[in-house]
Amino acid sequence: MLRCGKFQLALDRPLVMGIVNLTPDSFSGDGVASDAERVIAHAHRQIEAGADLLDLGAESSRPGAIPTPLDEELRRLLPVLKALDGCGVPLSIDTYKPEVMQAALAHGAAMINDIYGLRMPGALEAVAQSDCAVCLMHMQGEPLSMQQQPDYDDVVAEVRGFLEARVAAARGAGIADDRLVLDPGFGFGKTLAHNLELLRHLPATTVDGLPVLAGMSRKSMLGGITGRPVGQRLGASLSAALLAAQRGARIIRVHDVAETRDALAVWQALEGL
Repeated sequence: MLRCGKFQLALDRPLVMGIVNLTPDSFSGDGVASDAERVIAHAHRQIEAGADLLDLGAESSRPGAIPTPLDEELRRLLPVLKALDGCGVPLSIDTYKPEVMQAALAHGAAMINDIYGLRMPGALEAVAQSDCAVCLMHMQGEPLSMQQQPDYDDVVAEVRGFLEARVAAARGAGIADDRLVLDPGFGFGKTLAHNLELLRHLPATTVDGLPVLAGMSRKSMLGGITGRPVGQRLGASLSAALLAAQRGARIIRVHDVAETRDALAVWQALEGL
């Protein structure tokens, strides 16, 4: 069971996290920036399609992305967060800024999804006293430069070691295990070979059995495999989601909720899950 604000999420099957981008420069082409009505409508469509939770991001973390100023991130995020209050599913906020975390939690956010793994000064303190879930992600470098020269001696061991350290830091700040989720960070400072190695050995990236979140939807690793542009990666995204679920991922972060739910349903029916 994952404690996620006022929600208690059972993890007996993989949960589908629907992506809601509030940025003008999302790599996937679905960012809508200042058009709050379109964002809210998209969020409701994700829920209708079967999303178990939504992940709202108001700052792009695509490779080469330039950081978004704090006031702009809040301007994009808070009206949407307020409008989705009471939507029936937990709202996760994709941010690394402690100030955004605090503001989002004050407006009902149930989860913080941090690409820096709560490493920014004040981030641990911003979430420790709440009851939100926290996703700790691995990233080598930072979005602006992370894909220039990713390098590991053993990517699986190094990602796991990083996550072990972040879990220890979270526990030290008083964050209980039933609030923690781990993300190996596909595409965040990794080559295609690194990403495939992580997916191949996904169970080895977790710490003490904590749930793993996998996010590969539409990413360049899938383009590297198929040769297809971002708008034509649905089939590859579904394959990646299914493979991650088969290897134990408990949350699958995706753009295409309905199609992912269908793919998982076929696998679950076959396995009697």
